[in-house]
Amino acid sequence: MAEPSFKRILLKLSGEALMGSLEYGTDPARVERIAAQIHEVSQRGVEVAVVVGAGNIARGLDAAAQGMDRATADYMGMLATVLNALTLQDALEKRGAHTRVLSAIQVTEVAEPYIRRRAIRHLEKERVVIFAAGTGNPFFTTDTAAALRALEIRAEAILMAKHGVEGVYDADPSEVPDATFLPEITHRQAIERGLRVMDSTALSLCMDNELPIYVFNMADERNIDRIVCGERVGTLVSSDGAPTRVEEAAGRR
Repeated sequence: MAEPSFKRILLKLSGEALMGSLEYGTDPARVERIAAQIHEVSQRGVEVAVVVGAGNIARGLDAAAQGMDRATADYMGMLATVLNALTLQDALEKRGAHTRVLSAIQVTEVAEPYIRRRAIRHLEKERVVIFAAGTGNPFFTTDTAAALRALEIRAEAILMAKHGVEGVYDADPSEVPDATFLPEITHRQAIERGLRVMDSTALSLCMDNELPIYVFNMADERNIDRIVCGERVGTLVSSDGAPTRVEEAAGRR
């Protein structure tokens, strides 16, 4: 197998990635497959951090959140990410992985509080670190949390897992059947064209710090390992003129 091109990555999982074919909730079989992919990459010496969303639970909360104060609804979403983080942790530990859940809001009975140096130390000890509760603040998405945590722990890339699409398109493929797939784009282009990569706050953070984003389809169980090994999979979102790990790996060969 190819040598990993990355030492430390952050994987952003949407809540929808945990749903499988369900309308909302968590599909245990899907969670087990995701855990298998993460564990396999971790065993190859790559330090893996994960930020998980809550779209699978939020769909069930939509009716309850109607008319609710935005900040209150966002805190409910943060708590939902804790549920997903614990679900993923359990699946990983059943496979023999060593994990830690670090939460941006205090739930000390089930997770450690987020402390940057502690998170980095867990990664150095080859533990899979799962970040829960977003940034801990309302009005910020888990996309922004992924960008922020990736920069704080000095991850070399964000792997942005998508549900049902291969990467980034020039339009929403669910609304425009002949939307064009984009194998590569810059952060600035994604922001200016309003493409659905991450929210604009997260994209701006990545652009300002030249942090590449690999957007890929989570349904293919080989994709995380392929990206980590330097293969071009899905869409690469990078800064203007910045060399990518794929290009660096090709140069070493």
